[in-house]
Amino acid sequence: MGDEKEKYWSRFQDSYDKNQEYVVGKKLLGIISEKLGDLTGLGEVVEFGCGTGYFSEILFHNASQMIATDLSDELLGKAKMRLKDNPNVTFQKEDCVQTSFTPDRFDTVFMANIIHVIEHPIKALQESYRILKAGGILIIVTFTNHGMKKFDIIKMGARFLRAWGKPPQHTSSFSPESLASLMESAGFFVNESGLLGNKTKAVFMIGQKKQ
Repeated sequence: MGDEKEKYWSRFQDSYDKNQEYVVGKKLLGIISEKLGDLTGLGEVVEFGCGTGYFSEILFHNASQMIATDLSDELLGKAKMRLKDNPNVTFQKEDCVQTSFTPDRFDTVFMANIIHVIEHPIKALQESYRILKAGGILIIVTFTNHGMKKFDIIKMGARFLRAWGKPPQHTSSFSPESLASLMESAGFFVNESGLLGNKTKAVFMIGQKKQ
């Protein structure tokens, strides 16, 4: 399954950012970027599903060290080029449901637009919990059709098909409530939860591992 997902996303290595902007809009991406830019004191961070480094480029400023990971070697290559002048960012290939990291290592785990395409998202959350230090935080951003008008959902779906083609298997759309419930099932306390955006939406959530 990991190989299938790697192949799916790797074929968009040259159009990944443009496709994201086309499907959900520059305005929503700007809102997310501003929200992430306001986060401070993140300590040692690991990012899952970094893609081309679009959000890594924002988040690393408030991290002491950052490891950006992805399933796709091609996308990791793009991220490396984007952040090549930043020595506190390193890159490696990882599957967020089963990583090579030791327990209790990171202060922050970050996932952007990945939780909704994982077959068993609870496993990714449990793995994040395992590798976080006590009191560490998990930050999740995930595009959703929750809270959108029906016509806007239809238009976004058409844009998705034009940009990405048939969606990957196991694609889901979380509401803040359903994602919060899943986070709590994995052991997290939800510190912040809400919807970002206007015509297109994203769930933004911060969960904390128990002290």
